[in-house]
Amino acid sequence: MIYELRTYTVRPGTLGDMIKAASTISRAIRKDDYGKLEGYWFTEIGPLNQVLHMWSYNSFDERTRLRAELAKNSRWGGEYVPLIRPLLVRQDVRLMNAVRPPIAPASTGNVYELRNYRAKAAGGLKQWLDAFTAVLPEREKYSKIVGLWTTEAGQPNEACHIWAYPSLNARAEARGSAMKDPAWQEFLGKGPGFLEEMHSTIMLPAPHSPLQ
Repeated sequence: MIYELRTYTVRPGTLGDMIKAASTISRAIRKDDYGKLEGYWFTEIGPLNQVLHMWSYNSFDERTRLRAELAKNSRWGGEYVPLIRPLLVRQDVRLMNAVRPPIAPASTGNVYELRNYRAKAAGGLKQWLDAFTAVLPEREKYSKIVGLWTTEAGQPNEACHIWAYPSLNARAEARGSAMKDPAWQEFLGKGPGFLEEMHSTIMLPAPHSPLQ
């Protein structure tokens, strides 16, 4: 499987228009016929005026084929693209391989956190992943990870992971409890040393997002 995370930055004041177009016209046209929609979110804390949507494909070749077919869809080019084009400021794409494929949280109504870490070149990403995946069972005692990926294109040497929490208060509580865990403390003593940058974005699911 290949996962594509698309980040669209839109003009201030147009976020609602973007979500409405995506949840109605785009969803009606695309369904899951041109790649499977895994999740669709908008940012709440971090970079503002952004939507992030994740799609999965069986392979790079399937992605190329399905996107070419979508481009030929008359409704896509005639209805959806003209509607969102005036809203867009920037588009960013990450192509990713799953270390942990996405798993829906046990309950809905969640706040999501995307954490993307850029590792040091020449082995830093593998070293961080080995350490992180080893301690992940301990970390998941406090909150469950939704998915974990490494980037194939767009941003090199990067790990992306998504977490879900019932609320921001629940996030603070889970992270506070994890900080007291000896195994997590040991990981924090070495894990950040493999990294160059760390970013966090708090997201809310759009109405049509499969991950709620």
